[in-house]
Amino acid sequence: MRIATWNVNSIRARVDRTVDWMVREDIDVLAMQEIKCKPEQFPREQFEEAGYGLEIHGLNQWNGVAFASRVEMTDVVTSFPGMPGFLKGQEGPDQPQEARALGVTVNDLRLWSLYVPNGRALGDPHLHYKLDWLAALDAHTRAELARNPQLALALMGDFNVAPTDADMGDPSFVHGTSTHISPEERAAFHAFEAAGLTDVVRPIVPDGFTFWDYKALRFPRNEGMRIDFILGSPAFADLVTDASIHRDERKGDAPSDHVPVVVDVEIDGEDDDRPMIF
Repeated sequence: MRIATWNVNSIRARVDRTVDWMVREDIDVLAMQEIKCKPEQFPREQFEEAGYGLEIHGLNQWNGVAFASRVEMTDVVTSFPGMPGFLKGQEGPDQPQEARALGVTVNDLRLWSLYVPNGRALGDPHLHYKLDWLAALDAHTRAELARNPQLALALMGDFNVAPTDADMGDPSFVHGTSTHISPEERAAFHAFEAAGLTDVVRPIVPDGFTFWDYKALRFPRNEGMRIDFILGSPAFADLVTDASIHRDERKGDAPSDHVPVVVDVEIDGEDDDRPMIF
């Protein structure tokens, strides 16, 4: 089975490109972020014509997450326990939740499409929201794995954190003044490793960015970041046979500023004769 994550940066603007890529690369399950639409606005027809079922969580023209899958999706949830909300100018525990998390089960794999808050700036309330959001996700992940240590779990999506210096190639991000690389954000990311998850792509693809800003010729200069990840539990990691970052999807007409990250997993009883991606 081939599983991918992609921050599509508006699915209505990029539906043809997204579906064409999925069919061309024989993707079975795609986790999408920043769909930027409500479910009734989602361009379902193109996906359904290509053989994909959909689960969509979007509340407005911002954020939004979705799954497209050739395989039945069950146990669908649109948040995790303790997930905080955010409303600019307000404080307290009862802020409205944003459309940033979607969980599904596919062939006994527990998959999450996640769009972690950006953080915006050091000291900004949105950064505190980001750290609280990641802490709640970490707590939920630990609880799930404590209940079922053999759970094949994958957290997939745009984490908005470059966990090592090698993952940050954008010169506008500077230690001590920028988000994405602050010690607090990196510690929040590495907490998932302490919980037992691993970046299942990095051992196979040790180098390479997944995001390049549209401005300042960041892509031609390869001044990008690695901020899109697939973090897997031990049971999920054991199933991974290959991985790839599809850099070429940043090229061409009206691309997203992110590119797809893909893993191949071997499911018991699955007959997979597709060629490997290099």
